Amino acid sequence: MKKAFEEIRQTEVRLGKIVDTIPTLVWCGLPDGSMELFNQRWRDYTGLSPEEAHGWGWRDTIHPDDLEKLVEEWFKFVASGEPGAAEARIRRFDGEYRWFLFRAEPLRDEHGNVVNWCGTYTDIEDWKRAEEKLRQDEMELRQITDAIPQTITVLAPDGTALYVNRVALDETGLTLEEIRADGFLSRAFHPDDVNRVRAERREGLLRGTPFELEMRALQKGGQYRWRLIQYNPVRDEEGRTIRWYATGTDIEGRKQAEEALRSENLALREEIDHSSMFEEIIGSSKPLHTVLRQVAKVAPMDSTVLILGATGTGKELIARAIHKRSNRATRAFIRVNCAAIPPSLLASELFGHEKGAFTGATERRLGRFESANGGTIFLDEIGDLPAETQIALLRVLQEREFERVGSNKPISVDVRLLTATHRDLKAAVAAGTFREDLFYRLNVFPISVPSLRERADDIPLLVEYLVGRASKRTGKKIRQVKQTTMDLFKAYSWPGNIRELQNVVERAVVLCEGDTLSVDESWFKYDPIRPARPAQPAQPAQQAQLESSTETFSESLADREREMIETALRESRGRISGPFGAAKKLGIPRQTLDSKITALGIDKSRFKT
Repeated sequence: MKKAFEEIRQTEVRLGKIVDTIPTLVWCGLPDGSMELFNQRWRDYTGLSPEEAHGWGWRDTIHPDDLEKLVEEWFKFVASGEPGAAEARIRRFDGEYRWFLFRAEPLRDEHGNVVNWCGTYTDIEDWKRAEEKLRQDEMELRQITDAIPQTITVLAPDGTALYVNRVALDETGLTLEEIRADGFLSRAFHPDDVNRVRAERREGLLRGTPFELEMRALQKGGQYRWRLIQYNPVRDEEGRTIRWYATGTDIEGRKQAEEALRSENLALREEIDHSSMFEEIIGSSKPLHTVLRQVAKVAPMDSTVLILGATGTGKELIARAIHKRSNRATRAFIRVNCAAIPPSLLASELFGHEKGAFTGATERRLGRFESANGGTIFLDEIGDLPAETQIALLRVLQEREFERVGSNKPISVDVRLLTATHRDLKAAVAAGTFREDLFYRLNVFPISVPSLRERADDIPLLVEYLVGRASKRTGKKIRQVKQTTMDLFKAYSWPGNIRELQNVVERAVVLCEGDTLSVDESWFKYDPIRPARPAQPAQPAQQAQLESSTETFSESLADREREMIETALRESRGRISGPFGAAKKLGIPRQTLDSKITALGIDKSRFKT
């Protein structure tokens, strides 16, 4: 028996040494919660002797502010008989308090009764300080974000809201829990925007790059206001998205201004369409108003009008507007593109021909002038008229009569003549390629149509009109044009004028997949061929020298033209039309290029591969 007790005593001593050696603060208590044992490390740390710490004396080491809570937690563990953990500050032997994690585990007998409590104190001071620093930083950050006059939301990678600032809560009248709840988008945004926002938001989050959305958000008072939400990802060192920061800016004022401008543009367009009857002439700029005033004045007269302007400016629309407001509005309006008809056939096209007048003339044919009798004939690209046809046209203007090809019988005609060209006819007269007497006959009432870059204020109205027309044709519903796209439209020089704008808008409408039109900035990177600067009229002192060098100049001009056309054909591999054709590269109509190739005797087949 004695030996057994001695073995037990030695075992307890050995266990005591082991417990004292454990590199943490260890304690052991009784079932009622009082303490009976602390290891040497605990005693060294607190400075209390076993007698002072025994029972409930250990409470003197706990910070006064933490004691009540710790004792309350300790008694809960004792009552339940379940393990537990709590935090409290413990006084060191030198009087300094540090945070410790208090852990307790019950020791049970074979019947399940608690016979002892064992536990440890783990120093967590550094962790607590880091936690407090993080809490302070977070509080400071929240104070900053709450002061920013924008809604700010922190999102998880899947888009779940983790935090929203005070401005967002105040504006929506919602709590963070309501914002985190399922169906938040349906409750927070306008019903017409929800599906679009949900789809674009999901796509943007999956893509992982910054994106933005425009939508109408519900306010606390029940009204909807337009907001621009910009999403930016935050990534870890491995490039994975760990957070999204979303900022919201109120753009209601901008949207109202856009709507007001749209309404104003619609009103202006209706005014033009209904009161002026200028068909598709869209715009309200000062240069365009000047042209329309000229049209209004000359339309009721029978004066010959020469319409000047770059390619694609809408010269034919001006001609149609003159006809529509003239006394001949109920009669025919015949349009002829002089550059699109081979020079050898142009006289027959304009004045008609008799049967057998030339090979292939199997029957008599009426010309365009006869078809336009009593009405208006519009000769577009008059600057490309061949010399022999210029003489016949001059006779029509002087004597109001002409002869069909293959006939010597004069035919009287009552036709109002409107002409148009993008060329400098004064320079052509100086170069000897256009008759001077014909020029003065045509130049009775000149109207200069401004280029699109000269009437940049009309671009938003034109874009809206063209988008509406293209949308209707393609069956799409496009509600607005992206602001960056409109800025690109305004900044671009539009060498192809309204025709080029129409093509760009049509392409953008075809590619558009939502209700907002946008274009790629790369569409405006190319540098199209621009027409040569118009030649200035020669001064009297230079006239003699100019006349003597006319022939040389004409040959040089033809050589330059041939060189430009052959270069374009080479680059396009002999292709004339299409987006990559030579006509597109030169910025001229396909028919015009065909005529020039024929006139210059260029073999386009040798450029094909």
